[in-house]
Formats: sequence, C-alpha cells, structure tokens
Amino acid sequence: MVFRRGQKVEVFQKSEDESWESYMEEFIGLHGIITDPDETINDPDALVEVSLEGKGTHRLPQDCFRRLEA
Repeated sequence: MVFRRGQKVEVFQKSEDESWESYMEEFIGLHGIITDPDETINDPDALVEVSLEGKGTHRLPQDCFRRLEA
C-alpha cells in the first residue's frame, strides 16, 4: 500500500516489523495524518512519519496503518 502526504490513517494493529517497539502499542486505535510517506524511496518496508492525534509525530512501520478515506 502506498501512502501519500496528508492522507488520514488509523493505527489499527501491531506491526510485524522488527522496528515495532512495545511503547507503540499505545498508538493502536489512534488516528493521524501522514506527514512524510518517504515517497522518494517508495519502499514498502520503510517507516513513514505520521502525526497522531494527541501523541505527536512518530515514524512507524507501514503494516500497522489502514486508510480512513479513499
């Protein structure tokens, strides 16, 4: 799945990526906006930067997100 800057997403599951940290589990269920999708690399394994409501900006693995709008 390719993410775009400004896209609304939800952290809906724990990632299987090795970069997933236990503190990230508190983000599950939160909504946010993609701020840096790393489009220049376009690597599905790359982390993307997302601004989460009430939690600030974080770099998270892509497999924990789902889009909230088409």
